[in-house]
Order: sequence, then structure tokens, then C-alpha cells
Amino acid sequence: MGNTSNMDATYTEQDWLQTPLGAYLLEQEQVFFDATVADLFGFNALQLGMPETDLLRNCRIPFRFKAAGSGMTSLRCDSIQLPFATNSIDLVVLPHVLEFSSNPHDTLREAERILLPEGHVVLSGFNPISLWGARRLLDRGGEYPWRGRFLTLSRLKDWLALLGFEVMGGRMGCYVPPVRTEMWIQRSEFMDRAGDRWWPMLGGVYFLVARKRVAGMRLIRPSWNGTRMAQVLMPKPTQRTECQKNNHEQ
Repeated sequence: MGNTSNMDATYTEQDWLQTPLGAYLLEQEQVFFDATVADLFGFNALQLGMPETDLLRNCRIPFRFKAAGSGMTSLRCDSIQLPFATNSIDLVVLPHVLEFSSNPHDTLREAERILLPEGHVVLSGFNPISLWGARRLLDRGGEYPWRGRFLTLSRLKDWLALLGFEVMGGRMGCYVPPVRTEMWIQRSEFMDRAGDRWWPMLGGVYFLVARKRVAGMRLIRPSWNGTRMAQVLMPKPTQRTECQKNNHEQ
């Protein structure tokens, strides 16, 4: 894989996403987020991080916002102090935000705070138990993305559970080694095709979908079973009809 410290040290997030390896990552991220957000509904959605990339483009939620600590975005904010009201957002998308947060647990706590009950968080993260994690151990300099603090999937699931989230699904991706050139990425693409079957937990990136649960709260939905329908469609007897019935029986 070679030593790329000198070249990568000048990369910003957006610079790195335009490299062959970054483009490969972004392609897999876009596929996952496109498929996932298309099935989630509500009124307000927030993408926090990767502002130059539209991970909500397939989302059918009408009001969509982008926020980040830097980059081309209309809203700049710290991920541990989000400028949104409590219980105001239906969907929060966190693409590789936790690895670069000063306090990833507080970032998740903020996501939980602004989410409505039954709202969703969709996130991606670099897997430390992978070839990508090994690459980070070899080069912990100031370049992106290796300067991030990669979180294990088990720790992230524990944090989500403590905050009252229920994990609804997820997957691994990016089984190709973190090589520099397009040629070696193409030569390694067979690892993506075999990864889910032969080494399912060793993908370079994981994706998770979780739903906010509130203890003691239950959504009330109409029950349209046969009995209920009969009660709705059958008019209640009035006092006059009761008198007519009694006179008829006499």
C-alpha cells in the first residue's frame, strides 16, 4: 500500500473524496444512503457532515437541511451542540461524523435529543477491525481519514442502546484494501463480491439504521378490524327507535 503520509497530509475531507479510494468509498456510501432514506418518512431531515455530497437526494421528506463544522454548507455548527429544537427532526444522517467528533457519545446524544420519537438515525463509520483499520494504525498522522478515531461496531451499538435507540438494520461495505490507485482498486473488486459471504465483519466501513424509542410511549393507530368496522358502520339506536321496537313487541 505504500507510505502516503506526505501526499495525504494536505488532504481535506473533500480532497480525499476525489481520490480513487475516496471515490470508491463515496460510491458505496451513496448506494446505501439512497436505498435507506427512500423508505423513511416525516417532515424534517438533517444531514450532518459531508456537506458537498447529497446523501438525502433520494429522501422523500420535504424539508431537508445540511450542516457541518466546515465546508460548503449554509449551516455551520458543532456536532455536540446542534441548533435544532428538541424533538423536531424525523431523520438524522451521520456520515463519518462520530470518528471526527471531539466527543462522539455527545454527538449521538444530540442526535437523540433533536429526533422525534420513532425518528431514525442513519450513520456510517470506519471499521477498526479491517484492512482500513490496519492502515490507520500504520499512519496516524494529520491526514484524512486516518486521523479519525475509529469506533468498533459493538461499542457503537452499546451507545445506541444506552440512548434508547433500537438498531433496525445495517451492513458492511468497502472490503477492498485502502490502496491508492484506481488500477489496484479494480483488481481488488472481487473482495467486495466475496466479502459478505467469506469475511462479513471485516468490511472497511459499516452502516447502521436505528430508531429512537421512548419508554412508556405507544403510537395510537386506528384498528380497522371487522368488529371495529361494524361498530363504525352500524348506527346506534335512538330513543325513538327503542320505543318503536317495544310497541311492536307488545
